[in-house]
Amino acid sequence: MTDDSLGWMSVPLAIVAGTLRGSAPFLFVSLGECLTEKSGKINLGLEGTLLTGAMTAYAVSYLTQSPWFGVLVAGLAGVGLGLIHAWLSQRPRVSDVAVGIAMIIFGSGIAFFFGKAFIQPKAIPLPVLEWGNWSSYSQVQSALKVSPLLLIGIVIAFVMQWFFSSTRWGLYIRAVGDSPSAARAMGISVVGVRTCAIVAGSFLAGIGGASLSLYYPGLWSERISSGQGLMAVALVIFARWQPVQCLWASLLFGGAQAIGPALQAVGITSYYYLFNAAPYIMTLIITIATCSPRRTLTGSPGALGTNE
Repeated sequence: MTDDSLGWMSVPLAIVAGTLRGSAPFLFVSLGECLTEKSGKINLGLEGTLLTGAMTAYAVSYLTQSPWFGVLVAGLAGVGLGLIHAWLSQRPRVSDVAVGIAMIIFGSGIAFFFGKAFIQPKAIPLPVLEWGNWSSYSQVQSALKVSPLLLIGIVIAFVMQWFFSSTRWGLYIRAVGDSPSAARAMGISVVGVRTCAIVAGSFLAGIGGASLSLYYPGLWSERISSGQGLMAVALVIFARWQPVQCLWASLLFGGAQAIGPALQAVGITSYYYLFNAAPYIMTLIITIATCSPRRTLTGSPGALGTNE
């Protein structure tokens, strides 16, 4: 059999493949943002963290020949940016949005400056799990190549859901995010809890960047993130601040990202750029649907967006 015999079946197959390949960055960044926002802070700077993580992972993998070490260092790079963001965002009368924009510029600048030397070299990519070897179709085999990072992210989503609902530290984060004054009355360190949440969230975003450069698309360039760090903010709102819902939303966004290439593969080139813009259109729709001052968002932390 030839691959051409798949016909139009190649479209849903390509969307499945795109979902498996493109969901991991959305998942890690959205989980990081969910953790941060649960503590009552917003980290728009995760776009810069994503880029820094992607560059760092690629550079370390190239220099050490160890992609998993690159993933670890990418997470640690996220920790460094998270510490800066946590300190700045908790200064008196400092806006989360202003700090986030500054961190986007700072993180992107670091990635672009140090990453110029690694645009051409080829780093060792992450290994993949080949779940499609049972099929004689090369398209199926290619579509079902799954990154271990996606599976790790899925596990983290369920563990984080349990963490928020069933552990003392999860209660502390939710208490700080809902009412910092009440948390202080309970003896909880608001600054300490928020710092831990922001740093852990940035660590996850750094790993999301590693998924971009070491798995899919598997290279380093200055445009590699395509705004996924910013889209994660809308994704978390769409998921109602629930980690498992972030997983489903990430799969949805990853699949939407694959629609354009999937249709192009069967010869549909009309409205190609419109289909490629599907994730951005979804982000815009979510933003418009949730911006009404008359509407209370279910699950939204009470102190989110305040200077409390």
